[in-house]
Amino acid sequence: MTSFWEYLQNLTDAQSIISLGFYFLLIVVFAETGLFFGFFLPGDYLLFTSGLLCSTGRFNISIYTLVFSLITAGILGNYVGYWFGYRAGPKLFSKDNSFFFKRRYVELAEEFYTKHGGMALILGRFFPIIRTFAPIFAGIVKVDLKKFTLYNFIGSIAWVTTFTLAGFFLGRRYPRLQDYLEYIILGLIIITTIPLVFALLKKTLQKRENVNELK
Repeated sequence: MTSFWEYLQNLTDAQSIISLGFYFLLIVVFAETGLFFGFFLPGDYLLFTSGLLCSTGRFNISIYTLVFSLITAGILGNYVGYWFGYRAGPKLFSKDNSFFFKRRYVELAEEFYTKHGGMALILGRFFPIIRTFAPIFAGIVKVDLKKFTLYNFIGSIAWVTTFTLAGFFLGRRYPRLQDYLEYIILGLIIITTIPLVFALLKKTLQKRENVNELK
């Protein structure tokens, strides 16, 4: 019998998610782009892998259907995240930490949004955790819905087409690339995670400096 932790492990593995079917793939993308407990789900490399496997025939679906559906899932996910932030508001900053919620992630999204403004909703798509919490924070500060809609559409289109089509065209040009998928995924994880790690470290050091100044 599959344990809870084995289910979680499968949810962090792109090939396992894709093997469960097209609609399950869309649900995962939807959850990762708008539900606060979806921050641990794969994003960039899930899109890349789906495009790669689509090009080799291992994922039997049209690339046009795949890209359009993923863009739609990303847009709808952000709308749900915005609505959740709009409804929950400042209460999220006082919510206790748990496995499925980390208050510091909301604070990180706040800092990212403060620095980049509305563009955070586009740029944030390309960074783990930020893409989950940026729309939630946009809802908290009640960003104008028309502006949010514009950034939402642009961000989802840019994010999905960049990674999915990169996987698709590289897979068509280099069919044997799928044999090295684990190494490619590892590289994508490292590249997209490094900026986030630096941001978290910077935030931690700033908090320590502030504490030391108060002593």
